[in-house]
Amino acid sequence: MELDLDESSLAIGRIERALSRIEKALADKPKSPSSAIAASAADQSALKAEVAAVIGELDRLIAEVGRG
Repeated sequence: MELDLDESSLAIGRIERALSRIEKALADKPKSPSSAIAASAADQSALKAEVAAVIGELDRLIAEVGRG
């Protein structure tokens, strides 16, 4: 399966949106240690999911470039 230009553009768009969500989550991170502990487990899970999504998209794009 070869990636066409439209599929590549969509993948890049998904990566950009995920990176924007990661950036926003990090910027909105609570500054005080007590509130950070309460929110950290859910926030960390969400950030890990976003990072995994970005890595998955990049891996897919790299694999397609390698084949094509």
